[in-house]
Amino acid sequence: QVQLVESGGGLVQPGGSLRLSCAASGSITSVRSMAWYRQAPGKQRELVASTTSGRITNYADSVKGRFTISRDNAKNTVYLQMNSLKPEDTAVYYCNADLRVVGWSYTQYWGQGTQVTVSS
Repeated sequence: QVQLVESGGGLVQPGGSLRLSCAASGSITSVRSMAWYRQAPGKQRELVASTTSGRITNYADSVKGRFTISRDNAKNTVYLQMNSLKPEDTAVYYCNADLRVVGWSYTQYWGQGTQVTVSS
């Protein structure tokens, strides 16, 4: 059984910062990539940022220069540092991991989501 546990969401004023964390646990043998997605009310879920085991990163155009994704491979944990937050960043943020557990092939797993609200 794999679990992705997210933390770090909350309410912040425009221009502020938040740091999200997501730790994957279970009988994990390999993690191919980890990513953050978000879904705002009435909108589709979208990719925010991703990172591979080789630390290749990818960002949505809307967050480039403001958000930074990083990863601790030893802890199977991914972080999202969000700076210069805007009201349009308000959404539920979901952690995603493409990983392999004992006896299984690579599968994508999702966290439960953490709310980020940017408002004055």
